[in-house]
Amino acid sequence: MDVKLFAEIAAQVVGGLGVFLLGMKNMSEGLQAVSGDRLRKMISAVTSNRVMGVLVGLFVTCIVQSSSVTTVMVVGFVNSGIMTLMQAIGVIFGANIGTTITGWILVLDIGKYGLPILGIAAFFFLFSKKDRLRYIGMTIMGVGMVFFGLELMKNGFKPLRSDDAFNAWFHAFQATSYLGIIKCALVGCVLTMVVQSSSATLGITIGLASTGVIEFRTAAALVMGENIGTTITAWLASLGTTTVAKRAAYAHVFFNVFGTVWFVAMFPIVIKGVSQLIAWKTGENPLKMVIGSMDEDKFGQIITAGIALTHTSFNVANVIVFLPFAGLLGRFVTFLVPDKKTKEVSHLTYLDVRMLDTPALSIVQSQQQISFMGDSVATMMTHLRICLESEKTDAKISHEIFHHEEILDNVQKEIFVFLSNLVSGQVPHDVTIKAHMQMRIADEYESISDYATSVLKGIKKLEELDLPLDQPARQKLVSLHDRVAAYILNINQYSKEEQTKASLAGIATEGAAISALMKEFRRQHLERLQKEEVSPFFSLAFTDILNYYRRMKDHALNIAEVIAGEK
Repeated sequence: MDVKLFAEIAAQVVGGLGVFLLGMKNMSEGLQAVSGDRLRKMISAVTSNRVMGVLVGLFVTCIVQSSSVTTVMVVGFVNSGIMTLMQAIGVIFGANIGTTITGWILVLDIGKYGLPILGIAAFFFLFSKKDRLRYIGMTIMGVGMVFFGLELMKNGFKPLRSDDAFNAWFHAFQATSYLGIIKCALVGCVLTMVVQSSSATLGITIGLASTGVIEFRTAAALVMGENIGTTITAWLASLGTTTVAKRAAYAHVFFNVFGTVWFVAMFPIVIKGVSQLIAWKTGENPLKMVIGSMDEDKFGQIITAGIALTHTSFNVANVIVFLPFAGLLGRFVTFLVPDKKTKEVSHLTYLDVRMLDTPALSIVQSQQQISFMGDSVATMMTHLRICLESEKTDAKISHEIFHHEEILDNVQKEIFVFLSNLVSGQVPHDVTIKAHMQMRIADEYESISDYATSVLKGIKKLEELDLPLDQPARQKLVSLHDRVAAYILNINQYSKEEQTKASLAGIATEGAAISALMKEFRRQHLERLQKEEVSPFFSLAFTDILNYYRRMKDHALNIAEVIAGEK
């Protein structure tokens, strides 16, 4: 092949692929923004019911336009404890069906209109003041870019039809025998592993097949290999995650590998069935069509439909076959990735980058970490009460309280970094507001944990100075502690349910009552100081502890006000 011709082909194909992928990204982000809370509700609807998991995986993947993004998201949710292994397997099954939507979008006969669609939608995206209209424009703009990019790739591939060297090389990869089918599947697998996008390799495959560069049978075999190659993304995302997250990634790999193996065995029968179905619908059999004997646009549309139908048949058949054996697949990957001897803790750290492709769902994960902070603070309060009641603080329990405070410091930083990265991209306004709320709430919880440790430090300091709490002081602190601890538990529930202002009045009233109780205890204690029943230093430390409890109450009230939208 002439070097100049090769450079022209490469430039057009690479440029077209770039436009195609950017279009997929815009379409995904636009659909996510338009769907908003519906996407989060879908994920929350996932149960151990396999069919429900499949449906959720299907619809989520149709929205995010990428099975790789969905499976990476699933690995992230499993890693952070939001989703179980069996729930993840159901969603992964559905994601494999959902990813076939890309092929059907490309079947639409609007390729030549891709550029004007892109241009018109861009005006809505750039100049519309309403968020919803902007993101609808962004979605349509993405569709236009997908078709324009595919047209560029097609035009780039056309010269290859008459190139003898390319035809001689590619002749070795024709899917006319089982060996040829396996070769084609391996090429599709490796190519998808390299670019880490099944949508990209599907676009390339359709570009080659719809211009007559490769046969329909060969393109169908390539698509099967692409289903294996796409698993590399989730597998890479599982590196450094928890054991259960690794199992979810392996389940995706083995599901696609086993599915490809049996489908390769049935390939000659399946490809004939698909071709006859296309022939019944269009009057043309894609196995017998020759591009020179018919209109090129019609040829390309029929071939694209054949590839989309093969892709869909492959994934739907796999889900039907393997869905009854989902439990067996779960046990198999559990055997491959056994539990570790030490207990693992779910983390957010490993997912600060991988979840950013799905901002509407990333908020679900960070909310889980907010809930973790609230539960940790409640645990600290339980331990702190034991220290208040004891004549001498227990070293082990004290260590637990300080350890929880350190963990919450780290989690608060992780949430801040995670959400800062999230809002720095193209995200809907409601997601940005939610992210800022979560940053504030995480900061408030971390402050509560700081004051809880301050109470413990105050008690320990009194012990070191041989000024232990006497019975009247201990009773007052325990009473105040119980009110504040119950208040925090109420706020935790308020935060999890994301209630509105309707409940805020009761929370504010209880907060005022706690402040009044603290002031009354301080007044009573000052009377004891005047009667010289306690030393001045003891009195100073005791009133400081009372203030720490008031501060804890204040920060808890701040959380409720942030959720209600008052701060």
